[in-house]
Amino acid sequence: MPADSYEVTQVTVKSPRLQKVGGKGGIAGEFFVPAYQRGYRWGKHEVEALLSDIYADGSRAPTDNYCLQPIVVKRRAGKEAYELIDGQQRLTTLYLIYRYLNTEVGMESGHRFSLVYETRPASQAYLRCLDAERMSDNIDFYHMHEAYECIRSWFAVTATRLGTPSKLIAFKVLDYLENLVYVIWYEPDNIDATTLFIRLNVGRIPLTNAELVKALLLSKDLDAHNFQRRVEIGSQWDAVEQDLQQPEFWAFLSNNDGADYPTRIELLFDLMAKRRVDEKDRFFTFLHFKNALDGRVKTNSSSVWAAIVQCYQVLRGWYEDRDLYHKLGYLITTGISLRELLDLSELERTKSAFGRAVDQLIIRSIGLPPAGVMELNYETGSRKCENVLLLFNVETVRRLKHSTERYPFHAHKSEKWSLEHIHAQNAELLTTAEEWRHWLVDGKAALEKVRLDELVLDLERKDVILEVEKVLSTQLTESRFTRLSRRVTALLSSESDDDSIHGIANLALLSRPINSSLGNQAFAVKRLRVVEHDRKGAFIPICTRQVFLKYYVDAGSEQMHLWSREDRQSYLEALISKDRGVGQYLVGAQ
Repeated sequence: MPADSYEVTQVTVKSPRLQKVGGKGGIAGEFFVPAYQRGYRWGKHEVEALLSDIYADGSRAPTDNYCLQPIVVKRRAGKEAYELIDGQQRLTTLYLIYRYLNTEVGMESGHRFSLVYETRPASQAYLRCLDAERMSDNIDFYHMHEAYECIRSWFAVTATRLGTPSKLIAFKVLDYLENLVYVIWYEPDNIDATTLFIRLNVGRIPLTNAELVKALLLSKDLDAHNFQRRVEIGSQWDAVEQDLQQPEFWAFLSNNDGADYPTRIELLFDLMAKRRVDEKDRFFTFLHFKNALDGRVKTNSSSVWAAIVQCYQVLRGWYEDRDLYHKLGYLITTGISLRELLDLSELERTKSAFGRAVDQLIIRSIGLPPAGVMELNYETGSRKCENVLLLFNVETVRRLKHSTERYPFHAHKSEKWSLEHIHAQNAELLTTAEEWRHWLVDGKAALEKVRLDELVLDLERKDVILEVEKVLSTQLTESRFTRLSRRVTALLSSESDDDSIHGIANLALLSRPINSSLGNQAFAVKRLRVVEHDRKGAFIPICTRQVFLKYYVDAGSEQMHLWSREDRQSYLEALISKDRGVGQYLVGAQ
């Protein structure tokens, strides 16, 4: 059964009756969809369920009538003109089915109704053309086009499943619609349409708080004399909703998947209502606005809507400001609530004061002096390491001079993140003589810069350097490389304790899938794999990319096949630098 079906038990109606869908005496006339209604939102499940219920695998007998769920209307001026209070989703889908039968199959049907929209007149025209190139122009077009494609697919899949020609299935569907399929037809008497709309929909899953609030706003203080204001609010609503559907803007504002907010403007309503994350009342936000509009200290819908628009404009202004975009984006990503930031902006009314307060929030989010950052460790503070490295990446992008590039929070939030150990634990996955030779050249250079405290180890270091020089002058075999690379790795590892291996100077951010693909491989192998993922378009954070491209050491001194002590030191210095890294947000560094 389609997801918007329900039983009407609480409304007194005039002469409820069964109304044939098509054919002689079927649904006819112009159905007006008012501004308080949401757009068309049925998906694959609902469309297929409706078609399957109508067709019943072609088994209906001539007397096997079938009744769809209610359509609730209120008569308007005109012979066959109605305000469509409830049933828009079903009636629109029936329209699309008839369109398929007429245009795709070439059948003449008794389809005699149309839909018009108070605030979305383009939707009426789009229903007639369903132009694929325009389906992304707005969210209504998208769902209408997808529903039509679902209808087309259902006929093809059903024909294959039953071994029946699709045209025969289409003929039976049309016959059932014209002769056997009815809707429950309600025309309420002496009740306001928007009031009825809310009463019908409170407690039903499909309608969101935002859509119920919209019905409130467009029914309070906005009678027929304020038609232009209703249209204006409806148009602004659609523009704000479309803006919030942009992945970049949404990811800046929220850590929630977009699916959690099918109507994105509800985020603004939740903010205005100060809804807590742990709030259990599903209709908390709707009731907040209902109380505001119906309570003792009444406000009017125009002022409520103006406050919502102002909230949106503040958020959009933050998004457009490149510095605030990066700083607030970091804070929101790491758990600071949007409501807290709005409260802060109301307290610190000038842009400069707000900017300083935002910087203080970032400082508190790190809560460490430079020495504390240098001591961060994967095993004892992985979450803090992730936050510091995220800030490092965000700040690196923010500080790019003469650039409009922005840190892509939408890409960041589409991934699960982990900490990658940069330092190679072994070199055994290198496979060619050229790779072996490059690795040993870099290993020798690294050993020449190392001074080991223990005499025995330092003598071993010198001996390994000599052996590498000797091996490089002869033909290199895999067995000789494996033995010698293990000695080089052991000496380079001996200069560091476990804290150094797990310290933040040996860590970088990578998505979990990419991190898993690298495994415990040699730095040279990791470097090539990261470059390969980057070339294929995977999101590699800028600082991670720079780690594997050796940005943090001076040109000419980089050892492309190793991550040495010098690399770690240069990376750490950049990380805590005020000019390049997170230094300005460290305690005592201001």
